[in-house]
Amino acid sequence: MDTLQSIGFGFSVFLTPMNLYYCFVGVFLGTLVGVLPGIGTTGCIAILLPFSFGLPPVTAIAMLAGVWYGGMYGGSTTSILVNIPGEPCSVITCLDGYQMARQGRAGRALGISAIGSFIAGTIGVVLLMLLTPMLARFALLFGPTEFFSLIFLVLTLSAYLTSGSLLKGFVMVAFGMIIGTIGQDHTSGFFRFTFGIRELFDGVDLVPIVMGLFGVAEVMINLEEVFKRDIFKAHIGGLLPDKGDMKASAGPIARGSLLGFFIGILPGCSGMIPTFISYAVEKRISKHPEKFGKGAIEGVAGPESANNAAGAGAFVMLLTFGIPSGASMALLLGALMIHGISPGPLLIQEHPEVFWGLIVSMYMGNIMLLILNLPLIGLWVKLLKTPYGFLFPLILLFCLIGVYCNNNSFFDITIMILFGLIGYLMRKTEFDAPPLILAYILCPIWEESFRRALLISSGDLTVFFKRPIPVILFTIGFLLILSSIFSSAKKKKLLERIGEGGEN
Repeated sequence: MDTLQSIGFGFSVFLTPMNLYYCFVGVFLGTLVGVLPGIGTTGCIAILLPFSFGLPPVTAIAMLAGVWYGGMYGGSTTSILVNIPGEPCSVITCLDGYQMARQGRAGRALGISAIGSFIAGTIGVVLLMLLTPMLARFALLFGPTEFFSLIFLVLTLSAYLTSGSLLKGFVMVAFGMIIGTIGQDHTSGFFRFTFGIRELFDGVDLVPIVMGLFGVAEVMINLEEVFKRDIFKAHIGGLLPDKGDMKASAGPIARGSLLGFFIGILPGCSGMIPTFISYAVEKRISKHPEKFGKGAIEGVAGPESANNAAGAGAFVMLLTFGIPSGASMALLLGALMIHGISPGPLLIQEHPEVFWGLIVSMYMGNIMLLILNLPLIGLWVKLLKTPYGFLFPLILLFCLIGVYCNNNSFFDITIMILFGLIGYLMRKTEFDAPPLILAYILCPIWEESFRRALLISSGDLTVFFKRPIPVILFTIGFLLILSSIFSSAKKKKLLERIGEGGEN
């Protein structure tokens, strides 16, 4: 099946009223949670996950994926109009987007954000469509040792790229692995870390963990913060940028799209990284870098394009290797596995309707988002005025309903509340949740790969260093650890010297 035939097959699979409806629901809810600072796309996907179990696989994945890239669109609206990022990856948009709004150019900022996001999303989908089959063929070369070393690198990257220290990142990885081993060991039949609690015999379910960490904890954090929403009050007109704006934004959109996609492929890479890199690149090559931070349209176009292209790039590792690059991708991996689909090198061969249906859904979703975002700016502005006191009871209610409906279990609600408290303490002590979720999801795969490798080699541990791919992946992982250690030591010495200088 060549590419054009495959795309045609994808359209024949996806273009049904039900699929279009649920894709629209996904992108609308994604935009909504992106506009409203609070629960975020990961929490929204977690809430919708139990409701997607009764849907066909293509429909469910299209809806959940729509929430993911829809949140990328919505986050820019609050950054531009309120100077509060709806999503962490929209932080950099605040710098120039809000300044444009204060200068009476809010419409143009919103317009170039939507247009750049659409172009970047489309480029990302095309690259995903072209690269995934090629990488899938490469992934067929992977055996147990390669998968073990790849997961080691993914977990190392997730710890390395956290906002806190490397030690905190590895603590979260270890915590996630402990949670991932709870329940019955399928090889030996022994029960691990269950403490005689029957509800833990099958392990801890993903839904209450994520609902607690990203839903309940987020509500608790937001309740103790006071959001000052200084919403741009002037008339928002001129949503279509003029020729000068488009000419100035064309380069940043193209560069941001390519940067965002290829950086987004990296496991453990948060959405903030490509946006910051794109902003730095545009400021570096600009003829007027002094305009950045004062309302430069390039400072909106580049990062927003990188943001949305990274959303497509994140699917590459998930679909080709079955390795999620972040918490939201981990939820999508869980959704695929619940529907009996194992993402990896054979996904395109065994479930072509899922892969090509998802590709078409992402393209159609980007069209829906372009149509949604520009005409509904007035609605989003009104929603931004909603007091958080009205929102948080609804968020908690949906979390409770979603968790209970998952297994009809009050025990899951207890788990959700417990992880809500843990997530709250993690946020207060600056521990990141994504490494925990990644380790929890990947731990069973990692353990199984380790066992298979040892069975094949009759217990010889050197098997992990006899093939080139594992050696390369292990080397990269250890170099990242060493570079972080040396960087921390250098920073500590610098602080000591500054302290000594201050005393003198």
